[in-house]
Amino acid sequence: MDHRARFAVDCLHKQYPEPDRLPEDACLVFVRDRGVCVRKGSTEGSTKGSTPTIFQAAFPDLPGELKRDELTRDARYLGHRGAVACYAVEVPGDLPLPEGLAYSGVRELAGLVPDGELAVAALAVQIVDYDRTTRFCGRCGAATEPVRTERAKICPSCHRIAYPRLSPAIIVLVRKGGSILMVRGGGAAPGRYSLVAGFVEPGETIEDAVRREVREEAGIAIKNIRYCASEPWPFPDSLMLGFVADYDGGDIAPDGVEIESAVWFDRDHLPVLPPQLSLTRALIDDWIAASAASAASAPSSPSGDPAAGGDAAGDGRSSSQSSAQDDRSASRINEGR
Repeated sequence: MDHRARFAVDCLHKQYPEPDRLPEDACLVFVRDRGVCVRKGSTEGSTKGSTPTIFQAAFPDLPGELKRDELTRDARYLGHRGAVACYAVEVPGDLPLPEGLAYSGVRELAGLVPDGELAVAALAVQIVDYDRTTRFCGRCGAATEPVRTERAKICPSCHRIAYPRLSPAIIVLVRKGGSILMVRGGGAAPGRYSLVAGFVEPGETIEDAVRREVREEAGIAIKNIRYCASEPWPFPDSLMLGFVADYDGGDIAPDGVEIESAVWFDRDHLPVLPPQLSLTRALIDDWIAASAASAASAPSSPSGDPAAGGDAAGDGRSSSQSSAQDDRSASRINEGR
């Protein structure tokens, strides 16, 4: 499957050891909370030459008493953009933004800035959060120091090294005849469905995580697990690994706690799909294309074939009927995907 991971940072390259001090020509990304400061163009990006940008080529004018050195003392190295070093700079929440800058969450930037900038914005937020949460050693409590030869923090007392957190998670499209399994979590918006997903647990292979999550969320067995694609998912720190698998037995039995319901949807009765920003949507779109190609080259299914419609919880209802009656969807990891 050809998937363009929009949060993959391929426009930066890291050079170690990183610079000893912030270069005068550094490219800065200002971070506030879980978002970034954007130099305003047209926020709709509809006027030629006015697309917003997260990169600040020169340090902007700041309120009188706030000096450049004060704000950039703890600038975090992100990598080089060509020959220019890029840094994330945390902006205090109570600091009025300079003229021409506006605050935006990372998700809201999708489609407004180039994908490369979107990925760097997400990376900047992640690295600032990593710095905040590793200022002190988790073992002995001493203040940590940055490692200049890699992205890490070290404790000068007990020498424990802390790397940025990365949480592997799986997402799987399960097929049964001409249908796919979609689930709805308790906190999902009405009518919003997604694919089975969840975090990999210690001591578990990726394939075992796929089997376990499907069993826990939908109560069924699967086979023919095949890896498709991956993507960084910085909300807050996941690495999503996408799979396709086939149904191998059992009746749908959602746990009723994390997952309210699970439904077999056919191609003609899909619910509202997640945005194209995500690996979830890429897996579904790939299946839709393959399903359409298969349908075009094969005789149509006989009337009454259960594979031609949705089947919720194994009770024979169509997916559209089930959706109206049950209104179900995704796991915690799928929210917003």
